[in-house]
Amino acid sequence: MGFLHDIGKYILMISSMFTRPENLSMYAKETMRQVYQIGIGSVLIIAIVSTFVGAVTAVQFSYQLLDIGLIPMWWMGIIVRDSLILEMAPTICALLLAGKVGSNIASELGSMRVTEQIDALEIMGVNTTAYLIGPKIMGGLIIVPFLIVMAVALGIIGGGVAGVLGDFFSIADYIRGLQDGHEAFYIVIMLIKCYVFAFIITSIACYQGFYVKGGALEIGNASTRAVVNSSIVIIIANFLIAFLLL
Repeated sequence: MGFLHDIGKYILMISSMFTRPENLSMYAKETMRQVYQIGIGSVLIIAIVSTFVGAVTAVQFSYQLLDIGLIPMWWMGIIVRDSLILEMAPTICALLLAGKVGSNIASELGSMRVTEQIDALEIMGVNTTAYLIGPKIMGGLIIVPFLIVMAVALGIIGGGVAGVLGDFFSIADYIRGLQDGHEAFYIVIMLIKCYVFAFIITSIACYQGFYVKGGALEIGNASTRAVVNSSIVIIIANFLIAFLLL
């Protein structure tokens, strides 16, 4: 019953955001602030992780192909490209953002709830779910796809650099593999994952923080729940998208 109660409360929170804004420019500024906070604050960690994920993918698969000995090494471009587009970049980046962005959002809203700032806004007639939650979700939907596209590009570069440095393949072979047999629909699947994961991360974190009751300990617990629940839902959504679309 508690799970069903949370699901219903979460749906009501999301539905309450769709109202006419009291001040459109105020909402736009808050959305841009969230875009900056989520995007700029996450660029470095996404860049480092995605580059080395591409490098590790290239090195590990190169060892396997060399052991087999019958497969041309230019296939590594195909393997790295499709692995990053379909799975590595969207899922790993989403899990990283769930830990970094999700915990920050839950802590921010939890602190506002505990210090009665949200209550003060409600007394002033502000639709708090629309003003506090809507821009965070919209900011995530705007910037997360750009972060994941950047992760794919850096992962491909990292894979190429690692393969060339390890003398597994030449840069010409790698580029040939990148250009061979590309399926445009894979990009569509990646973008679907981007938007679904962005919504999951921001909305679950907002829910956990917005309804905090208690003090500092409860804020910490809400932050932890935001990360754990977001990660679980991301993994389930990743399976469903792959199962239904591939």
